[in-house]
Amino acid sequence: MPEKKDLFGFINVYKTQGLTSHDVVFRLRKALKIKQIGHTGTLDPLAQGVLPVALGKATRLIEYLEDNKAYIAELEFGKVSDTYDSEGNILDFSDKKVSEEDIKTALTKFKGEIEQTPPAYSAVHYKGKRLYELARAGEVPDDIPKRKVKINKISLVGFNENNRTAKIEIDCSKGTYIRSIVHDLGQMLETGAIMTGLLRIKSGSFNIETAVKPDEIDGFNTAQKYLINPLEVLPYPKYKLEKVEFEKVKHGQGLTVKDFNDDEIVCLEYDNELTAVAMKSNNRLVVQKVF
Repeated sequence: MPEKKDLFGFINVYKTQGLTSHDVVFRLRKALKIKQIGHTGTLDPLAQGVLPVALGKATRLIEYLEDNKAYIAELEFGKVSDTYDSEGNILDFSDKKVSEEDIKTALTKFKGEIEQTPPAYSAVHYKGKRLYELARAGEVPDDIPKRKVKINKISLVGFNENNRTAKIEIDCSKGTYIRSIVHDLGQMLETGAIMTGLLRIKSGSFNIETAVKPDEIDGFNTAQKYLINPLEVLPYPKYKLEKVEFEKVKHGQGLTVKDFNDDEIVCLEYDNELTAVAMKSNNRLVVQKVF
């Protein structure tokens, strides 16, 4: 049987509500007794859904994964909070009613590249400190730097006029704060809004349909069962190595090839396993990382 050190790949974990992303990694590290493990993008304790986890040397591949995300956010109109969600200090804001058409019209203004201000209660660095550290000390800056993010798709997928609740689906770039979108939507509609739930349904090529809960992975055998070959999720062209080429690449040597475009990332594989990641430059595949 292979040793635990041979675990090399990703597990599409379903993070349940109440756990931090760090909690998930801690549980898997303990269950699998491995040191090399990491997640690909933090989810707040309120949120649940897709949290890809890298095992073994696959931790060195996190930077190469697709980073677009997709979510379904639940929200409630008429209220605001300092955290932009239901876990903060909640205040009634407005009795104004909104219609389904009002929401749909407002959502169109979020499409494309937008600027958003991260929530005061977030892990963004500001002058050497995390914003949430300043917020907890009652020192919320009034000049939090805005960031550019891209909203590929945003749509209303549920609305209850009587309860003043809604669900929106968002496909966006890495680093987008869904809480900020909910807050900004509430301000735009002059009703206020807080996020009451968040489900990540996609992270790159990892989908919620195949995600498994952390407690389903209780040892090496179950980890192997759910282990995803890096070649299946890396969004780059593949190059199948011959035996002679494989021996060269293992030692970090490049290859002369005519295929691929300059500056293109290429996965070098041998026997259906990722051997290295390379970049095309001047008719050569220059090895970046060897596995």
